[in-house]
Amino acid sequence: MSEFWLISAPGDKENLQALERMNTVTSKSNLSYNTKFFILLPPPVGTLDSLVGLSDELGKLDTFAESLIKRMAQSVAEVMEDSKGKVQENLLANGVDLTSFVTHFEWDMAKYPAKQPLVGVVDTLRKQLAQIETDLKTRTAAYNTLKTNLENLQKKSKGNLFTRTLSDIVSKEDFVLDSEYLVTLLVIVPKPHYIQWQKTYESLSDMVVPRSTKLITEDSEGGLFTVTLFRKVIDDFKTKAKENKFMVREFYYDEKEIKREREELTRLLSDKKQQYGPLLRWLKVNFSEAFIAWIHIKALRVFVESVLRYGLPVNFQAVLLQPHKKSSTKRLREVLNSVFRHLDEVAAASILDASVEIPGLQLNNQDYFPYVYFHIDLSLLD
Repeated sequence: MSEFWLISAPGDKENLQALERMNTVTSKSNLSYNTKFFILLPPPVGTLDSLVGLSDELGKLDTFAESLIKRMAQSVAEVMEDSKGKVQENLLANGVDLTSFVTHFEWDMAKYPAKQPLVGVVDTLRKQLAQIETDLKTRTAAYNTLKTNLENLQKKSKGNLFTRTLSDIVSKEDFVLDSEYLVTLLVIVPKPHYIQWQKTYESLSDMVVPRSTKLITEDSEGGLFTVTLFRKVIDDFKTKAKENKFMVREFYYDEKEIKREREELTRLLSDKKQQYGPLLRWLKVNFSEAFIAWIHIKALRVFVESVLRYGLPVNFQAVLLQPHKKSSTKRLREVLNSVFRHLDEVAAASILDASVEIPGLQLNNQDYFPYVYFHIDLSLLD
């Protein structure tokens, strides 16, 4: 599973033994894979009151960071439209897969120096993620505009003979051009009526040039034929053709317009190819940066919440649990509740009975447990 539970318990002897019991039970029952989650403890944490405000701020930043990396993962998938099976291998953090990064997490001293106050670390993370989001919007907007323009142009070359562009089908030689009296029309003829067309087109109207029809192209339903006639009988020919289930396609050959359309398609294809590589590289680099920042935010949340829950001096142990399968999560929660029930009897009771209210708690009871708990979901493309 790509789901992780990040928990913490006090670091005293009794609770370290409880953690060991948890490891033993979950291992024997094959409920989860557990690893210690090492958090570099920042210097002075300030007052508990200041940590309450910081906890709320980190919660919002956590939500924002998760939303951002999901958008970036989706952007990678959209850019890699022809290689969607390889998207996951491009979503890395520090060059390793996301699960490996989370399970081997180490605080990045270079990016987030431990000497600065907690509020400084949080501010650094916030500014970093905000800049990535701004750049993401700008870069993807430009690429998506280009992609949309290209797709709209390419759509013109698809569809049936009634709607698709004909610039890539017809040529100058198919038409009588620059004639004061003659004009070449394009007529769509259903396949079952090919023989009828050949026998009758010359007599559908006066002034139709004999033997002037030619099949240009066809699809599953019919064919596109040319026919040359005098300009003054165009309306009469159209009427008679329609009566015989032959549809005149409104099209007049304009060499300059056809050339412009072809050049525009070539240019858009070239521009998309040129932007693809740089954009994908930027997405991969900044996805990694955003993901790393997100896991650091999780670490800070565990730290702050543990101090608020267990008090000072700072002494707790964080553990990362990866449930083996979805069906085992209920049993895993029961094991954790049993092992850490002593930390908060009211919270433990509320897990079994949702009607039990926890005084002063604003969260839904299902989000509060006897131990500190945060959820990490790496299913970014679901």
